[in-house]
Amino acid sequence: MNTHTSTTATASRQAGNASGSVSQGKEPAPETGRPWADTARQPKQQAQRYAQTTLTPPVDVVEDSNGITLYADLPGVPKDNLKLQVEADTLTIEAEAALSVPEGLQSSHTEVGLARFRRVFTLSKELDTENVSAELTQGVLTLRIPKAAHAQPRRIKISGG
Repeated sequence: MNTHTSTTATASRQAGNASGSVSQGKEPAPETGRPWADTARQPKQQAQRYAQTTLTPPVDVVEDSNGITLYADLPGVPKDNLKLQVEADTLTIEAEAALSVPEGLQSSHTEVGLARFRRVFTLSKELDTENVSAELTQGVLTLRIPKAAHAQPRRIKISGG
């Protein structure tokens, strides 16, 4: 084996796998002091990227004769971090996920818990925005917006003989 190949192989083993896998050595990763290294990601860069990112939550809208029901997936969002607003014909959903860490423990690396969500809808004039109801259960927001009285189907009484 030539000297170049041996030196390269030794340096590669010492640096860890560049593909982003966990370091197999018993020594802490020199950059972080943690017993693992994720060489594909830089923690500060990741945190900055997620802090500036707003995700669009997936939404299902179901319409029936009495109104619409909107289901939005907001994983990790507590009720206190959810803001719903209706202004004129615009519905805005804004939320921020929270990372809950058990008491006495500290997070050493976070990627998932920093998500912020935002979604805006234009509502039809047929909907009654004064009577919107909302429920957040297990990360799913359920919004019920009834149709306005003038848009409700009604039966017309027929008179005559």
